[in-house]
Amino acid sequence: MTSTSSPTLVVLGAGPGLGLSVAHRFGAEGYRVALISRSPQRHSTYLTALADKGIEAAAFVADASDPVQLRSAVDAARARFGRIDVGYYGPAAFETAPTGDIAELDAAAAKAALDSIVPAVDFAAQLLPEMRERGSGGLLFAGGLSSVVPMPALGGLALAAAALRNYALTLNAALAPAGIYAGTLTIGGLIERGDIHRALAGSEQFADVAVNTLNPDDLAEQLWQLYTGRAAAESVVNVIA
Repeated sequence: MTSTSSPTLVVLGAGPGLGLSVAHRFGAEGYRVALISRSPQRHSTYLTALADKGIEAAAFVADASDPVQLRSAVDAARARFGRIDVGYYGPAAFETAPTGDIAELDAAAAKAALDSIVPAVDFAAQLLPEMRERGSGGLLFAGGLSSVVPMPALGGLALAAAALRNYALTLNAALAPAGIYAGTLTIGGLIERGDIHRALAGSEQFADVAVNTLNPDDLAEQLWQLYTGRAAAESVVNVIA
């Protein structure tokens, strides 16, 4: 275990786009960083990039949808750093939430959509006890624009986005009196360097499609401002025409 004098950020669903940018942004402010993702082959690259900036970091493997794996990874991060001060939740809901015309959504698909946000609640529940004990800390989430703008074609994904947004906003209302912050960044646009952006950029099918993109470093800055300012529980970024 290292010294517990410096705060620690846990990034769940660490990827090459927003997750890594959040790690760098908080790391630049003296936070140590615990990365959690299900893709261990990427971890060495992430850790090297953070180390090059003088950021102390460690990586742990877990699928966010597996409660046992998630608990094990969070416990390992806490043991490694001695404390967890901020948790950022960024797993992609689109992988498990069903899409398709919202008018065609049935009960089974709705359940699957709502089940996709259960890991976010599980993650928060694992971090909140020590935050409550200290009377400080925060939980940050990133969600899609369909939570605030009707997008019928996204079907269950819109349902999941709305549920995650409401959870974050309501959580902030509940935790603010205890000195704990919760907030969400609602994103409308394609995040550069992320997995979806890379997949589209390498696809001939979308070669001629113009897509407005967002710099993940700018988004990470907004999350930092949300957490430190605490004047609002949400920021909306929309570059979709």
